[in-house]
Amino acid sequence: MHSENPPPLASNDSRHERGLRALAEIDGEGGQKVVDALADIAPDFARYLVEFPFGDIYSRPGLATRDREIATIAALTALGHSAPQLEVHIQAGLNVGLSREEIVEVIMQMAVYSGFPTALNGLFAAKRVFAESSCETSHAK
Repeated sequence: MHSENPPPLASNDSRHERGLRALAEIDGEGGQKVVDALADIAPDFARYLVEFPFGDIYSRPGLATRDREIATIAALTALGHSAPQLEVHIQAGLNVGLSREEIVEVIMQMAVYSGFPTALNGLFAAKRVFAESSCETSHAK
């Protein structure tokens, strides 16, 4: 599990290589499944998905990976219409050391800013992920 700041960006490291490493570390199989699912319809979009969010943004120093996942879970919950992406990032949160309780608290916090319906949708997404997850993290780190 990686919850510290990513290492500084190496100038000889391609965005794609950096992105693939970050994607594997954060999302594991879930992220690669998304990339693979796009291969036959939009391979360029799959490359953009690896390079920009993961190769450029997630790989930046200055914010720990676990904190980036808190922000992502909060944002996707607040959107209210991104359940598949939210589920991938809830699993990613578990992968990088967030506890189930922390994830639930982040989602509940969004009721204040985006309403009860989005928080309910987020909590049900978390329930689905927790039921399927092999990560048994249950205490805050």
